[in-house]
Amino acid sequence: MYTLALTWLYPYIWMVTASLKPTSEIYNTSMFSGNFSLDNFHFLFDSAEKLDRPFFTALLNSFFVTLTVTFSVLLTSGYIAYAMTKIQFKGHKQLNNFLLFQMVLPGMLLTIPMFVLIKQLGLINSYSAMILPSLVSGWGVFMMAQAFKGTPNDYLDAAKLDRASMSQIIFKLMVPLNKSIVAIVGLFTFTGTWDNFMWPLIVISDVDKMPLSVLLATFNKQFGEYVGPVMAGSVIQTLPLIIIFVIFRKYFLQGMSLSLK
Repeated sequence: MYTLALTWLYPYIWMVTASLKPTSEIYNTSMFSGNFSLDNFHFLFDSAEKLDRPFFTALLNSFFVTLTVTFSVLLTSGYIAYAMTKIQFKGHKQLNNFLLFQMVLPGMLLTIPMFVLIKQLGLINSYSAMILPSLVSGWGVFMMAQAFKGTPNDYLDAAKLDRASMSQIIFKLMVPLNKSIVAIVGLFTFTGTWDNFMWPLIVISDVDKMPLSVLLATFNKQFGEYVGPVMAGSVIQTLPLIIIFVIFRKYFLQGMSLSLK
């Protein structure tokens, strides 16, 4: 088990050590030998801008897109899940079947139609091109709906007697009672959006709008001699995910156990 764990960790350890070395030493020295410094990190924030690679802007873009998508998914999933589980309406079964179908449909099948739609709307090279396709998550709706089903209707009746609005019922009653599932949806949405590479690569060519994942790829392609700074950028890109995992480790493990059932 420990051998497998070390094998899995090896690329990350190599990335960290490479980020602390000059590019000329990365492939010519062993992992833990060489001249270690923070020069690669200084280069990203001080000199990359001169090469038309605005690293700090890309980092802010990643945070903006990721937080916007995560907030939207939690908001829309909460409303839709509540409607599907606690409100009777015509077409309820068909909507549930559509969500299940959407979950098993490979996302790559929708790439070309989605690109054509975004282009016709004139949204290429905009933040909207990265955000709009991810505003609603079928998986998020399904997860919250399964959790909301277990909430007794007596709680809802009591809230309605107190004249609570639908939004108050959802976010002051349903969400707190099912905070573990809500946290799982938020965490997995955050990590998935933060790591998303293919779609932003397709719809964004303006370096000032690129998220960090895409900027690092173009940086490495055009300036191959800057392997060290690219590794430093990869370390910075990984840090938010590590911090989130450490803080919300319990919810990540719950999400993994649910996915295996």
